[in-house]
Amino acid sequence: MSDLGRYFEEFTPGEEIVHSLSKTIFESDNNLFSLITMNHHPVHTNVDYASKQQHGKILVVGTLVFSLVVGITVPDISGKAIANLDYEYVKHLAPVFIGDTIYAKSTVLDCRESKSKEDRGIIYVETEAYNQNGDKVMSFRRHVLIKKKND
Repeated sequence: MSDLGRYFEEFTPGEEIVHSLSKTIFESDNNLFSLITMNHHPVHTNVDYASKQQHGKILVVGTLVFSLVVGITVPDISGKAIANLDYEYVKHLAPVFIGDTIYAKSTVLDCRESKSKEDRGIIYVETEAYNQNGDKVMSFRRHVLIKKKND
């Protein structure tokens, strides 16, 4: 049995969870993600092009930031998940650049029993991501189907 994550009963509405994981985004991360997702926009991959745009440097792909932040939350939110049911209100709040370090915190908005199966429940959480300067760069909400404890 895995110690990763928490059971449904271990979540409390209003609880704030500061995630212990963080990640500095390297050029190689952004390049590989651009390649495997076929996002070849030059603002993500071309220094000369990006230098002439609004921010003057390479922007990290937004969906890389999203994927990274979801991963940062796994040990605390979805480690015992049966499924992530949805993602909503994904907001890109500020640009992320090569060399930025991403941190996250989540707030439990609601917890409810499953209507169809007694061995699980659904939590509703909002996650906010920050860079090394404390600037909020992303937020999103999701519903996660979580196992209950087997007492």
